[in-house]
Amino acid sequence: MSGARHASLFLDMLAAERGASKNTLEAYRRDLDDYLAYLGEAGAAPDNAASVTIRGFMASLEERGLKASSAARRLSAVRQFHKFLYVEGYASLDPTAAVSAPKRGRALPKVLSVAEVDRLLQVAYEGIQSPEASPAERLRAARMACLLELLYATGLRVSELVALPRSAAKTRDRFLVVRGKGAKERLVPLTEAAQDAARAYLALLEEQKKAVGPWLFPADSESGHLTRQAFARDLKAIAGAAGLRADKISPHVLRHAFASHLLQNGADLRVVQELLGHSDISTTQIYTHVLDERLKSMVRDLHPLAEGGEG
Repeated sequence: MSGARHASLFLDMLAAERGASKNTLEAYRRDLDDYLAYLGEAGAAPDNAASVTIRGFMASLEERGLKASSAARRLSAVRQFHKFLYVEGYASLDPTAAVSAPKRGRALPKVLSVAEVDRLLQVAYEGIQSPEASPAERLRAARMACLLELLYATGLRVSELVALPRSAAKTRDRFLVVRGKGAKERLVPLTEAAQDAARAYLALLEEQKKAVGPWLFPADSESGHLTRQAFARDLKAIAGAAGLRADKISPHVLRHAFASHLLQNGADLRVVQELLGHSDISTTQIYTHVLDERLKSMVRDLHPLAEGGEG
C-alpha cells in the first residue's frame, strides 16, 4: 500500500471518528505530505520507517529553519499517523515512540514602553478633539481611547474587554468584577483616566443614539459587540498613526505592558497573577525577566554585605 493511501486512511479516521474540521484535516494533510516527501527521498515508507528515519526528518525541519513550535506540531501529526498504522495493523511497530519532541523555549512577550502606550493614547485623544472629525470618526476615536485606557488599566484579556457590559462605564467603584476563564470572577482596578474615558465614550455613544443592547462596545456582529479581530485591526491602524510598527502592537501586547509595567514599579508577582486571572503562577512567571534588574539593584542597595560591609 502506498504512503499516500496510508495517509488517506488516517485522514478518513480523523474525520469519521474524531470529527476533525476541514481546516484541521488540511493542516494534517500538509504535515503528512511533507513527511511522505521526506520518506520518498530517504527510500523509506510509512510501514517500514525506523526511529532513525523520524529523527532524520526532524533534523531536516531544523535545517530548513522551522521554529521549534512548528516542528513539534509536525512531529505530533507524524506520531498520530504512525500510532494509527500500528494500531490498525498496517505496520509492525511505531517508530516515533523513542523520538522526543524538540525543546521549545518559552517566548518572551513583546513589551511596549510607557512612552509608546502614551503615544497610542495621545493619537486616540487627538482623533476625538480634531475639529475636522465627523461625529462617526469622533465616536470611533473615543471608543479606541476607552479600549486603550481600560486595557492598560486592567490587563483584561481581549475577549473580556470587548464583551464588557455598558454598566462598566457607569460604575462609581474603582474596580470591575470580571468573569474570566472557567467562569471565575476576579476584581481588576480602574484608574481615574480609564473611568473618564469610558464615561466620555458612553456619552458620545448615547448622544449619537448608538447605544443598542447591553454592551459597552456594540457592533454589528454575531455577538452584538465589537469582535477581537476588529479591535486588533483598529489597534494596528492607530499604531501606524502613532509611528509604531504595526507588527509590534496587539491587544495581547497591551496586556503584557500592563503586567510588565506593574512589575517594573514594584508589584508582587502573585498580585499580578491575580489581576491577570492566571490560575497557575507558572503562567505569570514568563514576566520574571522584567524583575531581573530590579531585584539586582534591590540586593545591591539593601543587602548588608553587598558593598563589602561588615560581616
